[in-house]
Amino acid sequence: MKPLLSFAADLAQRYVESLAQRRVAPTAEAIQRLARFDLPLQEQCIDAHEVIEELDAGVTPATMAMPGPRFFGFVIGGSLPAALAADWLVSAWDQNTGLYNSTPGTSHIEQVALRWLLDALQLPAESAGAFVTGTTVAHIAALAAARHAVLGKVGWNVEADGLFGAPPITVVVSEEAHPTLLKALGVVGLGRKRIVKVPTDGQGRMRADALPSLSGPAIVCLQVGNVNTGASDPAPQICDYAHTHGAWVHVDGAFGLWARVAPSRAYLVDGVERADSWATDGHKWLNVPYDSGIALVRDAEALRVSMAVTAEYLPTVTDRRNPSDYTPELSRRARGVTVWAALRSLGRSGLAELVERNCRQARRFGARLTEAGFEVLNDVVLNQVLVSFGDDRRTRCVIAAIQEDGTMWAGETVWKGRPAMRISVSSWMTTDEDVERSLDAICRLALVQ
Repeated sequence: MKPLLSFAADLAQRYVESLAQRRVAPTAEAIQRLARFDLPLQEQCIDAHEVIEELDAGVTPATMAMPGPRFFGFVIGGSLPAALAADWLVSAWDQNTGLYNSTPGTSHIEQVALRWLLDALQLPAESAGAFVTGTTVAHIAALAAARHAVLGKVGWNVEADGLFGAPPITVVVSEEAHPTLLKALGVVGLGRKRIVKVPTDGQGRMRADALPSLSGPAIVCLQVGNVNTGASDPAPQICDYAHTHGAWVHVDGAFGLWARVAPSRAYLVDGVERADSWATDGHKWLNVPYDSGIALVRDAEALRVSMAVTAEYLPTVTDRRNPSDYTPELSRRARGVTVWAALRSLGRSGLAELVERNCRQARRFGARLTEAGFEVLNDVVLNQVLVSFGDDRRTRCVIAAIQEDGTMWAGETVWKGRPAMRISVSSWMTTDEDVERSLDAICRLALVQ
């Protein structure tokens, strides 16, 4: 085992060290060579060392350098050194972190990590939380708690009786709501189409003056960090209105919630602490390895009742928190350990510096692209930059050329009916030099299209 793990660690280290220099997108040849894996399963065993060698030789060249400093295609952080190393330990420990009595070490660390998260994000200390795969499942957990609470107010036990015959729940979302929220609403039985969509302003913020009238059980979902513009819905006004009508407020804060740790950006998300639940990702701005999502719910009992599981053979009786009582899964890896490691290594100042630096770098992208004569379509308030290079055809051609070039990688989106390139800055590895190198490539390639 030791030589094998050392070999794998050397390969992983070599990969991480190559990220700053290598092209971001894999070559077409590397992708074509993946066909070598299209084999039938063999009859005999193969030496583990050979298996790892085969993966490194065939898959490593075909990976996108997502954890590197010049991948701006989605809101994806890299992996902080402490978080990456902690993730290796988590895999070696192989703890099914569902019950405290059977996995006290990892369960305890997850409790600490949740407490630190609530403190760092300045959210109500009494809130409960769950470490899940990503914001999609965080939405599912939080919305299940919301469903429990709003139906409980009118005497309906949704966990026991389901939604058949239940009082209808009004669900309000922004017309800019992310697809993961809509997916989660479908999973918890609230429907993707029977929702009320509220119009937005020019930056994609929900218009509080356009909120619908509310009566009976209701859930209002707001967004902090529009995936295209970075803009945030006006939380104070939305929370005021919703709570006046007895509604639950849920926050999609996949990346924007982290603005709360940055002194110069926190004002953008003022008031979200007044909501009832929040969903965010660790694998975005906290820069922990995939996969890491976090659900936080002010009403701890609502989350516990909606998620808890019991069986005669499970050692669930304890005065400690059982992680599986707050997550959709019973079997789960200890995802919260990497969150703990990231927060422990960064501290408050390091966390603030990371978010502040990425926001400053995004503003640099916006300023220089504007100076170069390209049209920046959004107010660069957080870490998102939308740029058009002219008409629709030219914009798409420039994006394709940038992706083929390999210096950096950014993706295409559509904003207000117009195709645009979206630059998302969220990696701890991104230096100012990486920004300038990327800008040089963008300007060079845009001029020849």
